[in-house]
Amino acid sequence: MKSLEGKVALVTGAASGIGLAVARDLAQQGVRVTLCDLDAEAGQREADALPNARFCRANLARKEELDRLVQETLEAEGQIDILVNNAGLQHVAPITEFPEEKWRSIIEVMLTAPFLLTQAVLPSMYERKWGRIINIGSVHSLRASAFKSAYVAAKHGLLGLTRVTALEAAPYGVTCNLICPSYVRTPLVEKQIKSQAAVHHIPEEEVVEKVMVAEGAIKRLLEPEEVAQLVTYLCSDAASAITGSSQVIDCGWTAH
Repeated sequence: MKSLEGKVALVTGAASGIGLAVARDLAQQGVRVTLCDLDAEAGQREADALPNARFCRANLARKEELDRLVQETLEAEGQIDILVNNAGLQHVAPITEFPEEKWRSIIEVMLTAPFLLTQAVLPSMYERKWGRIINIGSVHSLRASAFKSAYVAAKHGLLGLTRVTALEAAPYGVTCNLICPSYVRTPLVEKQIKSQAAVHHIPEEEVVEKVMVAEGAIKRLLEPEEVAQLVTYLCSDAASAITGSSQVIDCGWTAH
């Protein structure tokens, strides 16, 4: 996709999983990528392995670090053409037992941070009449599952933010879309297995089959690279008329 050569992308949660796959795929298209993550060691290692990539550590729950992230990226690259809001975390528990601090942390990182980053990058995108904002949602942006109140609330909220951003940004040549994958083979998903087994009262070795892929017509986990290729397509000129959409890649989960 030659139209992406020389563009600058900021990808959050990029030290592993979907974020890393997105950073790699964009870099292969000639995009200069800033990887952001809490894990400085892994993030720097992965950035060093990519052409035209850099790493910036930031805690997305802290506004001052969000501001620093944007400022350092602009100082290093001059602009931000593509924003991929991917960073996330998870906590599995019934509402009656869900810790308030976990709720607040998930909402801050997965909904407030994407809003603040979007707010920060839009003015310069408007000036250049080009921009791509990709929010990594989930099938849980469209469906609910028990025991994930904060995650589901944040992902539903991200759909609303995506649609409003798309409406406001359209006159300036900026698109905003949400990608809604089912369970992806990432460290975030792997870390859920123990808690999922506990709340569903099943052995850990049955979690993937009975919880994670049970609703899909295709009975498998997604690979991060599958999501990354959809991100790259939505950034391309070929997708310039796609905005405000929820792009479902869920193995047929929502076909029911």
